[in-house]
Amino acid sequence: MKKRSTSKESRTRQPLSFEQLEEFRAFQHSIGTKFVNERLMIQAFTHSSYVNEHRNKKPNVDNERLEFLGDAVLELAVSQFLYRHYPKMSEGELTKLRAAIVCEPSLFQFAKDLSFHDFILLGKGEELTGGRQRPSLLADVFEAFIGALYLDQGFDEVLRFLQLHVFPKIDKGAFSHTMDFKSQLQESVQSKDLGAIDYKIISEKGPAHNRQFVSAVFLEGIKIGQGAGKSKKEAEQEAAQKALLHLEKNKSL
Repeated sequence: MKKRSTSKESRTRQPLSFEQLEEFRAFQHSIGTKFVNERLMIQAFTHSSYVNEHRNKKPNVDNERLEFLGDAVLELAVSQFLYRHYPKMSEGELTKLRAAIVCEPSLFQFAKDLSFHDFILLGKGEELTGGRQRPSLLADVFEAFIGALYLDQGFDEVLRFLQLHVFPKIDKGAFSHTMDFKSQLQESVQSKDLGAIDYKIISEKGPAHNRQFVSAVFLEGIKIGQGAGKSKKEAEQEAAQKALLHLEKNKSL
């Protein structure tokens, strides 16, 4: 009998085996979700690098379109939850809290907590360069998963999944202390005497009623984070959040 292959590297060299399909099914059970169309779920975990290296094998569709859909579904689901559960919050406070929940660092953490990284199908090159642990890649997979779940079973099932794995973190206040990322970054940098923080708007585009700003934050002249938003403050907040993740990852804080 052929020895079962469960290594991450094996996923970069061959199409899905029976064992891998079984792993996906066990994974669904572990997170309390069962897809009717398993191909949608597998597509959510399929990175474009895998498709590029296996053009004549299945799965042969990457997760980028699902990511696009999941981004919108996730924002609506979180918006609905916040609107219903925090009636005393102002529009600005709701917007800030939602931004903290649906941003890349948070989505990355949701995906990590659910072990999504163990099931991503990557090309060999992406695997060797650490793609499986890359925050942006994992955040994209989480969004793609939400998009796939929406297509498979609708908005109510997305809400049920988030009620299991995301909304309880909000209720416990996991994001309340991180809403002002600029203050958190400044305090952390000062406590470690790392140097001076400076923010710069590096681009802005779009019509006056729908401007898009991109801000970068620098530590002693070195860029440590970049963010975008509909206002300069929103862009700076996201840049600060990215900087916090970067510095934590590099053990600077």
